Amino acid sequence: MKFLKKIVFVLVIFACTQCSNDFLDKAPLDTINTSNYPANAEELITLVNGAYQPMQRPKLYNLRMWTSDIMAGNSIVGAGGGSDGIETQDMSNFVTTTDNAGVLDIWRGPWPGILMSNIILKVAPDLVIDQNIKNRSLGEAHFLRAHYYFVLVRYFGDLPLITTPQSSDDDLFPARVSKDLIYQQIIADLEKAVELLPNKSEYSGSDIGRANKGAALGELAEVYLTLGNNWQKVVDLTTQIEGLGFNLNLNYGDNFNPSTENSRESLFEVQYEGDGGYSFWSDENQASWSSTFMGPRGSNFVGGGYGWNQPTQEFIDSYEPNDNRKDVTVLYEGSPSFDGKAYSASYSYTGYNVRKFLIPLSVSPSYDNSPLNFPILRFSDILLMKAEALNELGQTAQAEAPLNRVRKRAGLADVTVGLSQADFRKAVLRERRMEFAFEGQRWFDLIRVNKGQYGLDFLHSIGKTNATQKHLLFPIPQIEIDKNPKLTQNPGY
Repeated sequence: MKFLKKIVFVLVIFACTQCSNDFLDKAPLDTINTSNYPANAEELITLVNGAYQPMQRPKLYNLRMWTSDIMAGNSIVGAGGGSDGIETQDMSNFVTTTDNAGVLDIWRGPWPGILMSNIILKVAPDLVIDQNIKNRSLGEAHFLRAHYYFVLVRYFGDLPLITTPQSSDDDLFPARVSKDLIYQQIIADLEKAVELLPNKSEYSGSDIGRANKGAALGELAEVYLTLGNNWQKVVDLTTQIEGLGFNLNLNYGDNFNPSTENSRESLFEVQYEGDGGYSFWSDENQASWSSTFMGPRGSNFVGGGYGWNQPTQEFIDSYEPNDNRKDVTVLYEGSPSFDGKAYSASYSYTGYNVRKFLIPLSVSPSYDNSPLNFPILRFSDILLMKAEALNELGQTAQAEAPLNRVRKRAGLADVTVGLSQADFRKAVLRERRMEFAFEGQRWFDLIRVNKGQYGLDFLHSIGKTNATQKHLLFPIPQIEIDKNPKLTQNPGY
């Protein structure tokens, strides 16, 4: 049983500017009564479990994070056509406005987790409990707060920086601070998490899936990769991770199989359960939406499907011949059957659907109860980060080995020996696109390389010519600015 199954749901008062009345009406679990702090180890663990839960929700990994691949040009919304998913259509067409519902979701999604992390960090040091539980809980809170802020800062830039639980005595209208200060806090939190968290191998039973030392090191490496100002740090961190026992799965598809989740390749993933006895649309629901939303519309492949996230022809054409990730990742006419069912191009506007997150009825007999976890950080990412960093340090020959490990698993030949630094950079970024397709990584790669110019050049090349520097950040939702006059808007909105 996954540890999140043990969450005790409580009504909380979210005394933050990021919360609004209608948000509380829809999501009572997004708030915590800061007057009822945990008093013992069991209550602390319950609160820590709750700090993970915002990741499960559609505001983050159950919908909005993976739809960023649509914005990044890997796919289109598809769905039922017309206005279905209009907020995501607008985001992917770069006509996003300050009242966009998807942007509002992403803005609001992380704050409950930040609040719960802040409470843990405030009260746990004073609890007289087992030191191992205390250290682990503090490490998890540092990791989770860093992760939630890392999501926000890449989408929005400058942010309010809140590191203590807020009460009515505090300034409930915090201003945005420089993203540089946000990154300093993220790095400090992750360094503390590395110090406090156990290795993944030390977890067992219902604790499997919790944040671990490798996850903290990996996210710290990703932060430095994003900043692009300390490539040696990326190399050092990824090398340290290589010594912790992680490895590639022999089969790429094992990363997307409920029976092999939390595998040796997994550093961190969002934990989902099947039928938890809650409504599919409720925040209590701990089942994944990915199979339901990405299942081919009208196919009965998963017992029902909404047909979202349909790969583009340009993306399909980007596969090299014999790349074994293709048949795991996408459905196309003539692809291997899915659960004994043949795919028809008529199921999709583009002729393609995503396959890697679909759960067959033989595994989950109800279309709305997928137990499949969502990967956030895999060992293949560690290898590709190391390859990219070594290349940026001018060590292109040494960078070939980690890149080729990923390519070998995909059934591909080694990269050509002696590539220039510029060509190797292109090769790594292309490999990242195919390796992490539809996992919500592509957008972050587009906006980080060459200060986003890499992304703009790519988007323009596929016809999204209206994308500009303005669109590398989302607008701050107007409804939040209306509630907090200290919030400023991003340029151009």
